Amino acid sequence: MLMRWWRLCRRLWKTRKTSSKFFHLKMLIVLHRTKKLNILAVYSQIPKPTILSRLQAGHIHPCGPVPPPLTAEAITTSPTIVAQMGPEPLLSAMLSNPTYDILITGRAYDPAPYIAYCAFQHHLLSTTPTPFTSLPSTLLGGFTHMGKILECGGLCATPKSRGALATIYTDGTFDISPTSPSATCTTLSVAAHTLYEKSRPDLLYGPGGVLDLTTTRYDELQDGISVRVRGARFRFTRETGEPYTVKLEAARNVGFRTLFIGSFCDPILISQLLEYLETGRGYVAKQHTGVEYKLDFHLTGLEDPSVVPKKVFIVGEILAETQELANDIAQSARVYCVHGAYPDQKCTSGNFAFGIGGALDLPIGECAEFSIYHLMDLLPGEENAVEKDAPHDVMEFETAEPLFRWKKFFDSKAMDNYTRRKSAIHATPLLEVQAEKLPRFDVKISHISSPRTMRDIATVIRSKNAGPFEVTFDVMFEDIWIYQAVKKSGLLTSETIAELYKLGSVKEIIWCGFFDQAMAFKATLPRTRKGQVVCSGGFMEDDVHGSQQYMPLMELPLNKSLIQELGGLL
Repeated sequence: MLMRWWRLCRRLWKTRKTSSKFFHLKMLIVLHRTKKLNILAVYSQIPKPTILSRLQAGHIHPCGPVPPPLTAEAITTSPTIVAQMGPEPLLSAMLSNPTYDILITGRAYDPAPYIAYCAFQHHLLSTTPTPFTSLPSTLLGGFTHMGKILECGGLCATPKSRGALATIYTDGTFDISPTSPSATCTTLSVAAHTLYEKSRPDLLYGPGGVLDLTTTRYDELQDGISVRVRGARFRFTRETGEPYTVKLEAARNVGFRTLFIGSFCDPILISQLLEYLETGRGYVAKQHTGVEYKLDFHLTGLEDPSVVPKKVFIVGEILAETQELANDIAQSARVYCVHGAYPDQKCTSGNFAFGIGGALDLPIGECAEFSIYHLMDLLPGEENAVEKDAPHDVMEFETAEPLFRWKKFFDSKAMDNYTRRKSAIHATPLLEVQAEKLPRFDVKISHISSPRTMRDIATVIRSKNAGPFEVTFDVMFEDIWIYQAVKKSGLLTSETIAELYKLGSVKEIIWCGFFDQAMAFKATLPRTRKGQVVCSGGFMEDDVHGSQQYMPLMELPLNKSLIQELGGLL
């Protein structure tokens, strides 16, 4: 076999062109011809008539408290609408084609591929397979919790690893290890991952149910780099009489954008820059009467109004119905920035430094914004999938027809591979976890001299999107005594968050509280821009991930009682 591949590589290399990419491409073509892969494709697009009928029947509602109600107009004007599938459609395709090599899925719940694969392997191992919905809540909880961690790769390690490896056991317990030799998984780094990109850390809602992490336990293993996780539970919503729901997602074009960029350096102009730009809006409006557009400015360096900086960087952003109109508006606004007059002006040659990269204006193209971010109720059985274009009775379902479809690109010669794979799995079954006593690790207390702000005592302070309409904040600590002191001090509260982020009321906060397993504090807020609720992306976006919104928390002064408490500890 090795000689065969060596001769093949030599033949390809002799026929190569100057570009190495051509050699790689020919190699891939030969590999494709040599090995025909068995591929399953699972589709997540939902027909618009189905969504419109569910909307009319009252079976669609916003995902969370922030998105606006769904309208028929949003449905008809969105080019493509997908549903965030659970593991059931993927598992249906796997069980129907157990000899598959690759599964490609459309939009799905991030842990869904991991859950489906674990359930598929559990099915192969069982002498009397259990239906997916009848699997123990602890087993499904382990599958889901493990998938939630692995879908972010090595983020669960410290320092961040290139990836992570999980070993799952038959009771839902699993071990997590980093793939980078310099990284380590700790109880805190793994537990802290449940906060990431989620509105709350204890109850994580997904398709058809909720992952309950309130009783999870994290134990470091003797190898010094791995963590054993247990205690998660997954509860189907139908157990409490609520319908199975999937999240619908769609975006649509709201216009075309053009940008211009540059900077102001004159302190006379910078001291009155906001007024100057407001006058510029009036100038542009006079040049373009009778048309609709949006014009606004990103300003960097003008954060403190009491200080006149040496330079202010500006990005002008225009949104209009056509690219040509957006370009015209941008040109008018840029010309004003260059030549507009202002009180006490000294320089008459030009106000604006521009031309980075040789371009005056930058046509960006279509501007897309989320148009649908809503939950749709499903009838029993609709969460599954059947083969695309197959008759409705291709699989026996006792209730409604499955909503999702899969298609196979199948090589019947692979049956021998499936037989060998299944026998190999049975030869090395998953392990039952014993209740062994794990080593106990002492917690170290950091030595901090004169702590004054949150950055002095917290290990992690971060912000991140929790969906397109929410931003969530995490503050984590590595020392149990510091964490308890912060929790006791009353510094991190809903009132503190409302004041830091200039909310009108604490009622606007979506979730706020402490999470003991990760020694962390978490708060989740609506995503806003200039006091208005907006979604991630779109016009005037400058932090699409929401990852740079944590500075008020980092600079939060410690209160007197906490400083005194820390002084006694340190």
